[in-house]
Parts: sequence; structure tokens; C-alpha cells
Amino acid sequence: MNSLNDLGQPIGEPVPGWKPATRPARAMIAGRYCRLEPLSAGAHAAPLHEANRLDVDGRSWTYLPYGPFATVEECQAWVDSVAAGSDPLFFAVVDPVRGEAVGVASYLRIDPANGSIEVGHIHFSPRLQRSRVATEAMWLMMERAFAWGYRRYEWKCDALNAPSRRAAERFGFTFEGIFRQAVVVKGRNRDTAWYSITDRDWARLKPAYVRWLDPENFDAQEKQKTSLSALTAGRS
Repeated sequence: MNSLNDLGQPIGEPVPGWKPATRPARAMIAGRYCRLEPLSAGAHAAPLHEANRLDVDGRSWTYLPYGPFATVEECQAWVDSVAAGSDPLFFAVVDPVRGEAVGVASYLRIDPANGSIEVGHIHFSPRLQRSRVATEAMWLMMERAFAWGYRRYEWKCDALNAPSRRAAERFGFTFEGIFRQAVVVKGRNRDTAWYSITDRDWARLKPAYVRWLDPENFDAQEKQKTSLSALTAGRS
């Protein structure tokens, strides 16, 4: 709740005891259904390319500033160009059943001083899309960010990217608005839709994720019994 200063002006609420958040570590993050490994061309480029070839018409790349990659060499060159960076900090999503990378995601716009961090550069191959592995990958990145002390977790996407916007809503993000003519991507204008989860939101959302990821929420065919959307509704 906002208060007034000595001049009668409204000012933001205090953040008592605030300390800068911890910068994300380039280290594996392990979950029940998947693990996130720091992206490496040697370990991940070939299986990523193989998994991405299942997207035969390339529709999963439309809203990204790179891709699709026609050959494994092109994929490896792209991985080489981003893997060593610290912002964005890229991870491969590894399916432990296959023992192979099936997608990527990153932390970016990392601002420990103000406690803000974004998840982005998300590209899930058809082997990962609409799976509990994909959802747990997003949970792991989110949970770790708040554990590191971040107070704002951002999601941004092309305003025309309906699947990404639906995913943000499913994950419990709050829509904040559209930045018009934000960037130029592949020679096209991009209006950017902004979403966020704050630490206060997370306190309410975390139990929904824990409940959804519980093995008891899945039948023998690994189909969910209760949807994450139903569990996150009204919690952000």
C-alpha cells in the first residue's frame, strides 16, 4: 500500500531489509521429470537439432529472432554463439528418459540490484511441447529465481504469439500491457506483450505448482487429472 512523504506526495511502499538477489549460477537444476543443464554445443546441439526436425514446417520458430536451422552444423553454430553468455544464460531442457536435450530456455535481463529477472528464448521441440517435462522446466526456473531472492519474474513475447500468451496465463503470470513497436524481428515489427509474477504472487502460486507436479496428479498414461490452469486461476 502506498504512503505519503513529508510533502504529501504518494510514494511506493518500503521494501524493508532489501538485499540484491543472487546472480543465476551456470549449474544444473534437477527436478523430478527433467533437468536443466547449462547449454553446450558438444552435449546438446545434435539432439536438439534432431528433436527440432520433428517441427517439419518450422512454425515454432516464427516469433524467435533466429532459426529454424537447416543442418546440425547451423544449430551447433547458434549454440556456440550463445552458450558462453551470462545474460542471456541458456539452459538445455533434458528429458532423463531419453537422456537427451529436447528444448532450451534462458534467464535474461538479469537485474540483481532491483530483483528483476526474465525467462525467455524458450524453444520447445515437439518432443517437449504440452508435456509435464515442459511445465516442470518452467517451474524449476521460476522456483530457483525466487529462491535466489528475485522479487519480479518476467515473461515477454510477440503480442501476436497466441500460444505463448496462453502459456503465460496458464503459468499464472499477470498481463501488464503491450509495448508498441518494441523491436524489429526478422525484418518485421514486433509489439511486445509483458507479463510478470511477483514474489507475492509466487507465495500463492507455488502450492498450485507443487500440487500439479505431484505424481498423484497423473494417471498411468501420464495424463493430468487436474489442470494447472485450474490450480493457478485467481492466485496471481
